[in-house]
Amino acid sequence: MNSRYLLMWLEAPLQSWGADSKFGRRDTLPFPTRSGVLGLLLCALGASGEQKELLARLAPYGQTVISCAGGRPGRSGGSPEKIPRQPLLRDFHMVGSAYNDKDPWERLHIPKTNEGKPAVGGGAKLTYRYYLQDARFAVILELPPDLAEDFAQALQNPVWDIYLGRKNCAPTEFVYQGVFDSQKDAMDRAAALMEEKELMEDFRVVDGEHPGEPITLNDVPLQFGPMKKYRDRRVTVIRN
Repeated sequence: MNSRYLLMWLEAPLQSWGADSKFGRRDTLPFPTRSGVLGLLLCALGASGEQKELLARLAPYGQTVISCAGGRPGRSGGSPEKIPRQPLLRDFHMVGSAYNDKDPWERLHIPKTNEGKPAVGGGAKLTYRYYLQDARFAVILELPPDLAEDFAQALQNPVWDIYLGRKNCAPTEFVYQGVFDSQKDAMDRAAALMEEKELMEDFRVVDGEHPGEPITLNDVPLQFGPMKKYRDRRVTVIRN
């Protein structure tokens, strides 16, 4: 059977799509990752655990991301100009600070060593977390027909909360925007949404190597759960 194409609209005050983050510094890519998008869908479906079989079915299918920007009239009646993207937001966190180690409940929140003993200096950890501000993306995901319908229903009636990269990144627009028989139909609907919202394409990210900026991402999930596993994919960033 032919593939079907799920169109998702990802819009929120904050989004964060980490690809190579460490505990102390949680970076974000400028666009949604494959693992982040599939994680969102599995949350909507209520699918927990490793999900190796489901992820194996999804792995061969493509994903296209279109980053949208606001526009303003061009100078002297020229073509519209893109409004520059907002800078990254850096959020400073302290984890495990100011808890009372005499209180049994608060003591559980204090970071400990691998042996469960108190860490040197009390265990407080400093982290910097980065977010995209006021970002908007159209994501077109190629899917097997049966899974496309399952995900469509799940996005409209999610089992668990869905979020855009991190749990504090709640969407402010309906994520589900339709299932289509062809990629062109999905692209046309994405273009119509951009026109309705007075947006213009900033760049797009497509699978494989094409003229543009090819990069390698380690974001194709093979296994979720406590021990996550990923493989690489090549994508190309095509700027408008």
